[in-house]
Amino acid sequence: MLKLLLKKLLPSSLQSLITQWRISFKLFLSAKCSRFKFTSGLYYLFFDQQFYREQQATLAGKIAYSENNGLAEKSSALLRRNIHRLEKGLIMKPRKAVFAQGYITETVNCFSACLHRGGIDEQELKWAQDVLTQYFVIVENTDIISNAKYSFNALPVVDEKGISAIPYTFDERIQANVQANDLHDLFKQRRSVRWFKKQHVDKATIAQAVEMAAQAPSACNRQPFQFYTFTDPEKASKIASIPMGTKGFAQNVPALIVVVGDLSAYPKERDRHVIYIDGGLVAMQLMLAFETLGLSTCPINWPDMEVYERKMDQALNLEKHQRPIMLMAIGYGDDSGGIPFSQKKSTKQLIKDMD
Repeated sequence: MLKLLLKKLLPSSLQSLITQWRISFKLFLSAKCSRFKFTSGLYYLFFDQQFYREQQATLAGKIAYSENNGLAEKSSALLRRNIHRLEKGLIMKPRKAVFAQGYITETVNCFSACLHRGGIDEQELKWAQDVLTQYFVIVENTDIISNAKYSFNALPVVDEKGISAIPYTFDERIQANVQANDLHDLFKQRRSVRWFKKQHVDKATIAQAVEMAAQAPSACNRQPFQFYTFTDPEKASKIASIPMGTKGFAQNVPALIVVVGDLSAYPKERDRHVIYIDGGLVAMQLMLAFETLGLSTCPINWPDMEVYERKMDQALNLEKHQRPIMLMAIGYGDDSGGIPFSQKKSTKQLIKDMD
């Protein structure tokens, strides 16, 4: 209200002078405060609130993790993390005779909680069961391990059908018949497309692409993201118009995905940025997957600004510990639609040789 009143009362020249003074003062203050961690914190406490939402989301995620013990509706971040830690212990060279004593009891208890709670994905449970079985076969017994093994053996067995979900050797991995030139061509084929045909994007095709993209790596295999999907052009365009940078083409978006990170997958603040790393990895694979299925995409940057965050919160009904990572427009590219050339940096610019 005060800003609007001042805009009406003050001449534009004076408004411009005040704006320049504010910018100069903040730059001066930033330079002084940036010299130390403590004063940097004071700066963002008193003069700039841009990190407030991230701080709230991090704390909310920490509390949600604590209250649910790492269990979400269909998955358990704690179980996924610990089972992956066991996998890494199983493939070590040389492998220790005794390992994972510090968290094996927690892992078995979490597996038990997932079994009795119900609703956890069957494939996740099968993977956990297979890795735990392999672990108890290989590891040497101690009092802690023996007790955990006894508790594990007393649990009901998950459906044993299907492929064994235990670590395997390098030469047993799937061999893709893809040459470097073919992959390079795919990378060049994928471009940010903003003009699409008025053609419906099928949900089954999106699911197929997501299944492919889900092979992307993530820290401790937690995969702390979800894909909020819109295939109704009216809804897709409405959501696409929320962030900056989509003016002029948002109304042309036939389908849309919002990649949303989940901070309730982490008990500690140190991991608060992992959602962006893992979300970026899976998003790139998702765009390439769509490309192989005949669909084009445009990644849409998400600005960490309160006004936009509130709009997206309301549109998606997000929890405090959920953060939008990026948006992705999806559709069948219009043959006559323009595509920016977007010159990429050379290898000389990108590689910093440290030898």
